[in-house]
Amino acid sequence: MAMQRRFAVAHEDVFPKGAFLKGEVEPVADFNGPKREDGSRPQQLDKDTGLPLWQVVVLDADEEAGKKDTAVTVKIAAKFQPVPPANKTPFPWTPIEFVGLTALPYVDDNGTRPRLAWSYKADDLCEPGKADVPTSARPDAGSAAA
Repeated sequence: MAMQRRFAVAHEDVFPKGAFLKGEVEPVADFNGPKREDGSRPQQLDKDTGLPLWQVVVLDADEEAGKKDTAVTVKIAAKFQPVPPANKTPFPWTPIEFVGLTALPYVDDNGTRPRLAWSYKADDLCEPGKADVPTSARPDAGSAAA
């Protein structure tokens, strides 16, 4: 079998020490689409599913992650804005786990030297350890699968 462009990866393989939500779930702006009357951009749609794209920035807790890899953006294709789990920690960052995580390697040539970089997309996000629980049965339900 030939390697497909985007391939499935386990959350714990990408974030072995955990991922922490930094900020909010935001729509991905479509910079190729026409501006609206108010000057804003429409929301980008996923090329594979046609669903609206959302994005989150997560902090990778792995001490071995390089400085360019500490904050990672993950896109989520979902009809409705995904709802992150409640933050039950005393810290400002919410621990999360991605469901249906995929990766796409590419060459980032924006710096002084080209480097291998990764684009991540997920089906949903949830509380760590709850990825195997059906969305409708999770306490943080109401997210992407609605």
